[in-house]
Amino acid sequence: MTVAPLRVVVFSALMTGYRLVEEWAARHGHEVVLVVTPPVGAGRRYDVRAQPLVLDLPKESHVLVTGALAGVAAPVIAALTPDLVISAAFPRRIPPEALVLPRYGALNLHPSALPAGRGPNPFRLVYEGASTIGATLHRTAEDFDTGPVLSRREAPLPPDLSASTLLSASVALMAQVLEEGAARAVAGEPGYAQDGEQASHTPPFTETEQLLDFTDPAPTLRRKVAALNVLGPRPIAVLDGVPTRVGHLYEAEPGRHAAPGAVLARHGDGWTVQAEDQAVRILTM
Repeated sequence: MTVAPLRVVVFSALMTGYRLVEEWAARHGHEVVLVVTPPVGAGRRYDVRAQPLVLDLPKESHVLVTGALAGVAAPVIAALTPDLVISAAFPRRIPPEALVLPRYGALNLHPSALPAGRGPNPFRLVYEGASTIGATLHRTAEDFDTGPVLSRREAPLPPDLSASTLLSASVALMAQVLEEGAARAVAGEPGYAQDGEQASHTPPFTETEQLLDFTDPAPTLRRKVAALNVLGPRPIAVLDGVPTRVGHLYEAEPGRHAAPGAVLARHGDGWTVQAEDQAVRILTM
């Protein structure tokens, strides 16, 4: 199906989300006519290490920085007569006043296989033991992550699991569902309803969940460290009584057995520590 160039409004607070939509638009000759992003600090449910999105956007971008989505953003969007509104990593509920404006509807890109993983922290699923990652493009509804699904994908966790491989695999899946789902939206497909009985919700990590427990086996620790490091907060290991931020963790060569949490060796870039089943190598920040 050949589609004329579209006028697209993007809602985002994170460069990764914006870039996914911008690259999709560029591939098809579509135009991003406006980027809506929250004021500084309002999007901190995402990566606290990232600077505000507006500082990284291309200089030719048209950007609206506001938290007043109904009173300020909706009238501006209406004047632009967009074909699509696409949100990706946007921390606020988009009001009905904005959802009804685009010709082909408003869509949301979410990094889980909905209805599993609704909410602000879908990588919690990996933290809690999921063996797969997912992505969904769905029509935006009044409640977060509940609208009809246009495209949904799942894939196994990366074999060399880390925050970077987890994020890379997630971005690849999101690009796929955006490609497929946006075409379906433009073709007029309504999408299919999510099964609310299968839904799970993913609240932010707590301070307690940041702390690594070395009575866990090494694969569990590796999974938790990867999930915590995708968008934050960083995992923390208490080593010799000192809280230490952990950048990466992987299974070490089998060595002498000690009590879980015992420091087996110190290195210039981290530590070797005993987990429940074997030693793990920790790279510090």
